[in-house]
Amino acid sequence: MEVKEAMNQGVITVDPEIRPLEAFEKMYKEGVRRLFVLDSNGNPKGVVSYSDLIGVLGSLRPTNKEIATLKISDIMSEDVMTIDANNGIEDAANLMVRADVSGLLVLENEKPVGVITKTDICRMVAAELLVPI
Repeated sequence: MEVKEAMNQGVITVDPEIRPLEAFEKMYKEGVRRLFVLDSNGNPKGVVSYSDLIGVLGSLRPTNKEIATLKISDIMSEDVMTIDANNGIEDAANLMVRADVSGLLVLENEKPVGVITKTDICRMVAAELLVPI
C-alpha cells in the first residue's frame, strides 16, 4: 500500500509570524497535533507540535513581555521529516521509528499534499488493512 492511499489529505499550516496561542487555537480547532510552516512558495519551512506549544505556553505568564514578541518561527523545528506520496506505508513506518517522530509531511512532486501519522498506520493494522510482516 502506498502512502497516498493512507494519508490524511491536505496539510494544516500556519504562518511563521503567527503567535503561539493562535497556533494552539488552530491546532485545537482542526483536531491535529502538529502544524506545518510553509514559505510563500508552499515549501516546508518548519513544524510545530502540540508538545512544543504546551511547553512554551505553559512557561509564559500574562505579564511576561516575551509573549508579545514570540512567534511560531521562534519555536518551530526546522527539521521537517517528509516522505513521497508514492512510497510504501512500510517506508513511512520505518522512517518514523528511525527518526523518532509521530508524523510525516507527504510530498507529491515536491509539494505538500498530506500527512501520515503513526496513529494512521496503527488504525490500518487494527482494521487488518495492513498486516505487519
